[in-house]
Amino acid sequence: QVQLVESGGGLVQPGGDLRLSCALSAHDFNFYRFSWYRQAPGKQRELVAAITPGGATNYGDSVEGRFTISRANAKKLVYLQMNTLKPEDTAVYYCNAKPPPYTSMYWGQGTQVTVSG
Repeated sequence: QVQLVESGGGLVQPGGDLRLSCALSAHDFNFYRFSWYRQAPGKQRELVAAITPGGATNYGDSVEGRFTISRANAKKLVYLQMNTLKPEDTAVYYCNAKPPPYTSMYWGQGTQVTVSG
């Protein structure tokens, strides 16, 4: 049974930093593709960042240069480091995992990030 669990969300002031974590209990973690998505109230879910098994990354235009996705295979964790947060970054952030052959996916339960103050 694959289980994705996000953590690290919370309330932060504009300009602040936050790091999200996504834990995956899977024996073949190293071969998974991971993404972070977010969904703000009244808006569609959007891609924030993605990382391949080899470590290649890509980012949404609105977070490029501020957010960093990374993975720690030995710990079976994926991170999203969010710097210089803005009020428009407020959303529920979801971790997405795709196992090979990348035709299916799993979602976490989401973690709330609120940038205000």
